[in-house]
This record gives sequence, structure tokens and C-alpha cells, in this order.
Amino acid sequence: MAQNMLEWIQSSVFSVGSAAYLEDLYEQYLENPHSVSEQWQKNFSELPKNDAQITDIPHSVIKEHFKIISRQKRIGTQIVSTDLKQIGVLQLINAYRQHGHRVAKLDPLGLQEVEDVAPLKLAYHGLNEADLDNKYFVDTSFPEQKMRLGVVLKNLQATYCNSVGAEFLQVEQDHERDWIRDWLEVKWREQALTEEQSVNLLSQLTAAEGLEKYTGSKFPGAKRFGLEGGESLIPMLNEIIQGTGSRGSKEIIIGMAHRGRLNVLVNLFGKVPQELFNEFAGIHKDFDGSGDVKYHQGFSSDIQTAGGPLHIALAFNPSHLEIVSPVVEGSVRARQERRKDQSLNQVIPIIIHGDSAFTGQGVVMETFNMSQTRGYKTGGTIHIVVNNQVGFTTSRSDDVRSTRYCTDVAKMVAAPVFHVNADDPEAVIKIARLALDYRMTFNKDVVIDLVCYRRHGHNEADEPSATQPMMYQIIKKRPMIRKIYADQLISQGAISSDEVKQLVTTYRDLLDVGKNVVPSWLPLQKHEFSVHWDPYIDQKWTAEADTCLTQEQIEHYTKVLTAIPEGLKLHPRVAKLMADRAKMYQGEQALDWGAAEVLAYAGTLGEGLIVRLSGQDSGRGTFFHRHSVWHDQNEGEVYIPLQNLADNQGDFTVIDSVLSEEAILAFEYGYSTTEPRSLVIWEGQFGDFANGAQVVIDQFISSGEHKWGRLSGLVMLLPHGYEGQGPEHSSARLERYMQLCAEENMQVCVPTTPAQVFHMLRRQVLRPLRKPLIVMTPKSLLRHKLAVSELEDFKSGHFHPVIPEVDKHESANVSRVVLCSGKVYYDLLEKRRELELKHVVIIRMEQLYPFPKEDLTAILKDYLHVKEYIWCQEEPMNQGAWYCSHHNFKLCLPDTEWINFAGREASAAPAAGSISVHNHEQAALVEEALGIQNQITDTLTTVTKE
Repeated sequence: MAQNMLEWIQSSVFSVGSAAYLEDLYEQYLENPHSVSEQWQKNFSELPKNDAQITDIPHSVIKEHFKIISRQKRIGTQIVSTDLKQIGVLQLINAYRQHGHRVAKLDPLGLQEVEDVAPLKLAYHGLNEADLDNKYFVDTSFPEQKMRLGVVLKNLQATYCNSVGAEFLQVEQDHERDWIRDWLEVKWREQALTEEQSVNLLSQLTAAEGLEKYTGSKFPGAKRFGLEGGESLIPMLNEIIQGTGSRGSKEIIIGMAHRGRLNVLVNLFGKVPQELFNEFAGIHKDFDGSGDVKYHQGFSSDIQTAGGPLHIALAFNPSHLEIVSPVVEGSVRARQERRKDQSLNQVIPIIIHGDSAFTGQGVVMETFNMSQTRGYKTGGTIHIVVNNQVGFTTSRSDDVRSTRYCTDVAKMVAAPVFHVNADDPEAVIKIARLALDYRMTFNKDVVIDLVCYRRHGHNEADEPSATQPMMYQIIKKRPMIRKIYADQLISQGAISSDEVKQLVTTYRDLLDVGKNVVPSWLPLQKHEFSVHWDPYIDQKWTAEADTCLTQEQIEHYTKVLTAIPEGLKLHPRVAKLMADRAKMYQGEQALDWGAAEVLAYAGTLGEGLIVRLSGQDSGRGTFFHRHSVWHDQNEGEVYIPLQNLADNQGDFTVIDSVLSEEAILAFEYGYSTTEPRSLVIWEGQFGDFANGAQVVIDQFISSGEHKWGRLSGLVMLLPHGYEGQGPEHSSARLERYMQLCAEENMQVCVPTTPAQVFHMLRRQVLRPLRKPLIVMTPKSLLRHKLAVSELEDFKSGHFHPVIPEVDKHESANVSRVVLCSGKVYYDLLEKRRELELKHVVIIRMEQLYPFPKEDLTAILKDYLHVKEYIWCQEEPMNQGAWYCSHHNFKLCLPDTEWINFAGREASAAPAAGSISVHNHEQAALVEEALGIQNQITDTLTTVTKE
């Protein structure tokens, strides 16, 4: 047999690789077959077995058995023997910890299919009914060292197969798994609610149900996305809020979708019910903007806890349900840094999800992926899934997802998941305590799956039985959780029927008078970490700021920015760049883009402000131009000059982000809306990569102020320019941002000189305006011989929304005015100089929105006699700035004149994929703009056909 086994191994997949690796992998397989790939599951399942009756078991079970033996007292020379029954008991215990959730009573509706789980059967482990009366050694989580198997089995079923299903063996750290096991098997028994706590729990369920009934009867048919069927969410959140405050935390930031949002606002945040009723009636407070529907609104308040006042904030959220998750994380990170919170326990994020959105929307995975990374960690998030068991109208599991649970995505970061039946409110409270304990102890994400149902349809006007007839037959007959729990407490003698009725009456009376219904609510408390946004409200884009640096400041900053610490060996190319940069700062040569940008950050940090820069290549810069982080070539250590300017400087954070656009941009938006004293920048690796985050741009960046009054000074740096690199690496889709521009909601700039980007970045944070800034940044211009600035340009001047003609000319001789933005300016300039076209002037639009009408009008006054005005752009006619801006250009021209277009023809793709086609197109549009007559169009047509 041994020889056959050896031959089989040598001829199989197991003949390669490390034996230690294979043993570890096999151990994982035995613990949880699904923890290894499908191929390895197949390989291990095919291993030969000597005895079909003996099942291989994890070494951890045997190790636990020997630990038990080592703790037993020896009697003379007697040694407790190891037998298969004893091992079977330990294996059975392990099986319940691993598989118990599969048979737990999680569904209030009883629709869950009963699963036949073999590892939970006695026979699977070589045991039988006769063994139930025998005593066996058990591990330390049980009250005795040796117990009857029947009692052990009863304890396991009560812990793992009742109203709670625990998935925690995916947690990677042994001590964390042991901690969770002990909490469930030991500490859980200590969590019984007192009579007073039980009555308080009933009171909260009464409030949750009461608000829904009240608004449902007062405003029938109105959308409210009610919480009926999931009322346990209110006491769960209250338990977490109070528990967080008692631990000394200072803030909780919550993100949630629609369902139950109004209930949370009134019954937890203390929103005055009359204000909510006014919104239902269409009566709104004065607001200079579009406003938004009531179930998108945010709110903040202070709550009294055993540990003192706790600030809680609910983030504004659009109908893209899960996109609020990274926004919340960014806001939390900003607050933690403001408080210098190294423990990450003073500000806690809570995100409430819908079951189908949680499993269906990719930003959830992106947010989990960020959760423990250096630039985005917030010390763990408490995720609560309000699991209605139906997504809009989809309830078939094979339509909703490809996994057993909607929460399985959380396993990508090995987060523990606790499923709980929402109709067992006491279990809900205990799970809330466990989740909070875990998060505060280990600073990692934890997930609560609150399995409930939706008493009405997707909204109150929907008819759910049309698509879920069987489910809603059960729902219509099922009593509400308040009644179920009230009857339970009445039977226990904890409360009388009259007292239950009084709870209902008292809450309804509070709603009738429209008063605050939260006893622990406090007026907003002012403290040293409060941020006042008043100075930033109602500011105009024309607000000014001194963005220059003095000679002394430049000398100090540039010395630090170019001083290489002793022993630090830079890459030769980086060393050469730093040597050149030192010459630039000393005035020996003109400054390039990288030198100017880093100097802008230094000056801003020197004034005590925060600079936060993130993106997929932000430290170095995608195009090798920034180098704000230096990497030692010998030791691999990093040095960041911008963090070493002065003792009292502002914080500088630069992050080479995870490969995500949507979640990262949303995170930075959340940070910027929380910390106005910061220059927060997200940089796209290529400009059009931002389209992966379009929902953030549409729903937050461009419209957040108009909908919700939320100010943000976020900067987006988007590399843009046509260098023949194909459709995906040319355009930042300028037209999309221009189309979103209205009511001075954001700024769109296309700077063409290093001094311009210096002053633009500085004014973004130094002036009181807090509007998003979209920047079309260059690629080839980063090293263009003409795209440079003199040192004097940083000591004086400001950002120019429009730059007039730079070459000497006689205005009277000008017959053609060309307007343009970005890189094409240098193509036009070089061609005009080459041909010595004295009658053409070129004017650069450095800011396209808000449109600088006064600046452009003043420049064009010198050319009122001109009859030919041209807008030149690299982008196709249907893209770029043309369609969104030509009416603005016309307003600045003489009344009788029009402006014509020079650029690529309308195209479905942003750019050509062929370098030769690109070159011909570029030459054609330049010559068209300058009015040069030639046969280039015919040539271009021939090349395209070929």
C-alpha cells in the first residue's frame, strides 16, 4: 500500500512544490474545504484512503486534544489515552463552529430551506446516540473540562444554530478566532438583558414601528422606504451608539441607503418629527439650491452616553446606494487625523447596506480592499446589512448572487460575519455588542447580517405580491416584531399589557406635537475639534488670495526639497532630476512642471495647511515628473522631503493608491467635505481613467453643494493631451465636466505653464472659496522646452484665467485671433513662429469654467477690427470645450462677429489609434486654425483609407 501511495504521489500534482506548503494547504482544506481553490479541493478529495470509515481531521483538532490531555492530572502512571471517540467529539465541536450557521434559524419568515449538513451529524465523526451520555474532554470555552456529549451538543446548537449564525473561521489570526469563539460560547451567556433593558428595548421597537404607522396613515402612498419588518435596526444602532460612547469614542459617522433612513433620523438622531412631516407635505426650509428628496438627506446631532457626549453624523447619499461607503471612510479619516487619533477609536464608521446592493455593487469590494491600507484605513468599520431577502423585485438566490450569503464579499478581507434573525431582538442586541467589541479590540471590519423582511414593496406605492406572491402571503399573516416581543415580556412578567399600550400612546402623542423623541439628544456641543464652515459660504470664484512666496520662503523650502540625506542613494535618473531641480530653484534655469508643483505644496504646508495627494502613481508621478517620495536604492527606505519642511508645518500625505478610481475618489471627496483647511487632490493615472468613478463626479462632486449644501475643495488632476497614444490615453473627457458645469458649481482649468499650476493650486486652498477644481494636466508638456517658468513668476503674480498673446505684435496688423486651451497652444505657437505669421495672435483660455468673461473681453478689446475668430482644440468637435463654451466665446466678441471651429471632426472615439493618422490630424487642425492653405486634407484621407 505504501509503495502504491508513493507511486501515486510521485505521478500526481503533489510531486511538485514544498512539502511544508502542501501540509499547510491540506490543513486549511481540512478546516474549511472552501478556503482553498477548487482545483486543490479536487486534488485533496482524490487522496487515497486506507479506511473509508475514518475521516481525516485537521491537525488543530488533534493539537487541541493533546492540550486537554496536558492539563489533566495524572493518577499514578495512568495516562489518558487518545481514542477515536474523543477525537470525534472534538471534531464535532469544530464542525459546529464551522457549519452551524448553515442550519441556524435566521429567517423570520421561515422560507429558508432546511439544509442537510453532514458534518453536524454524530455518525459523520464516528459517534452515535449511545455516546450522548458519555463524558468527554472538551476545550476551554466550556464550563467543565469533561462533559456529557449530550450537554455539549445542546450548548453547541444553542450557540451556533439558533437565532445567530456565526462565520468566523475565515479570520486569519488565531487569537482573533479564539476571541470570537470565547465571546460566543462564554461571554454570550453573560449578556442576558435585565428587565429594565428589556423594557427599554421594547420601547425602541415601539418607536420604530410607531413612526412608520404614523407617517403611513398621515401620508398614505408617499414614498418613505419604511423599516417595517426590520425594526430591530433601531435598537441595534442605539446599542452601538451607546456602547461606543461608553468606551470614550467622540464621533460616529454613518452611511446608509434609503430603507429605514427616516426612522433613523427621527428615533436616533433626534430630528424633530414636525420637520419631517413638513417635508412630506412639501414645506421646506429656504435653501439656495435644488434640494433633494428626504430619504437622501444627511443630519448630525449630539447624543448623551455613559462616556459623555457623542457626535453622530449621517452622510448625505444619492440613489447609488453603496457609493456612500468610501465617502464615509474619507470623512472618518479626516476627523481621526484632526484629533491626532492614533488608536483609531475616537471616530467610528458605521455603514448600513441593503442585501442586494451589498453583494451587487463593486464599490463595496473596493471599500473593503482599502480598509487596512496605509492611506485609507480608519480602524475598522461596522457594516450592518439590512437583509430584506429581496432586491427591488428579485428574490431568487440564483438571480441575486452567486454565493450562499449576500455578505460573502466581506470574506475577501477575512472579516467575521454574524447573521442574526431580526425577529429575535435580544439576540440582535448581543450581536451588536459582539461586533462593537471586535471592532474596538482589533480595529478591523466586522459585518452584521440583520436578516429581516420588507413588509411593503420597494416603496410604499409598489405592489410586492405581484412578483413575490408566496413571500407576501406569509408576511401579511405575520405579527410585527413589537407585538412578538411585547407578548414575550408580558408572559415573563416584565411588563403589563396596559404598560405596553401606554408605550404606544406616549410615542404617538410625541409625534402629534412634533417634538424630539430621543431622550438622550443634546444640543450640538462646541469643542476644539469643531470645524466652522461659515467663512467658506457664499464665496465667489473671483475671490482673491496672495499665492506668491517670498525669496526667503523659496530659499528655505527649496533647500529642503533638494537636500539628499546622508546615506540615501537615489536612482540615477531621480538624482539627475533633483540636481536639475536644484538649479531651477537657484534661478540657473527655468522651472519645469514638477519643480513648480512641489514648490506649491511646500508653500501651502509651510502655512500650516494640510496637503493630501493620492492616485495610482502619485508619489513618483505617472510620467516620472513629481518625485515627492524618494526611494533609497540600497535599503528600500523612503524619504519624503515635504514632510520635513518645519516643525510647525501642515501634514503632508501622499499615497500610491490601490488600483481603484471609484472608491478612492469618493474617499477623497469625503475627506474634503470634512476638512476645509486642506488641499485634497486625486490624480488619475490617465485622465480618462476617471470614468470609472463617474458616479462620484455626477452625484457628489458636481452637484453635492446644489443638492445638499455640502462644500468641497477637492482637486482632480487629469492628464490630458493628444500625443498619438490612442483612444484610451489621450482625453480626460473635458466635455463631460463642462456639461456638468452650472451655477458656478465647480472650476475647470487647463494650465499651460508651471507658474500657472503653482498659483492655481495655492489659490485653491488659500482663498475662502471651496469648490471642486477639475484640472486638465499635461503629459508631454511636463518636459516641453517652452512650458517653463522663471523663478520670478513665483514671487509675484497670480493665476491668470486667460493669457494674452506673448509675442510682440502690432494689434492693427492682426486679422486672425485664435483661442485655445492646453497643449495645442504650443503646437500653434511653434508653427506660427516657424512661418512668421505676424497677423495671427493666440490667446490661451486657462480657465474654462466659471467662464472668465471680463478677462477675455478686456483682452479682445485690442482686436475689435478682426473678422476671423477661431476656437482651436485637439479633441473632436463633439468633445472638448467647443459645444459647451462657444456661446461664451461669442459673448466676448463684437456683436457682428462669430467664432469658427478648428479641430478634429466629430468622432465616437476620443482619438486615433495610429500615430501616423494622429500626426496628420494634428498638423491639419493646426494649419486650419492658423489659416494656412495646403493639401493636407487630401493626404489625411489617403492615409485613413490605407
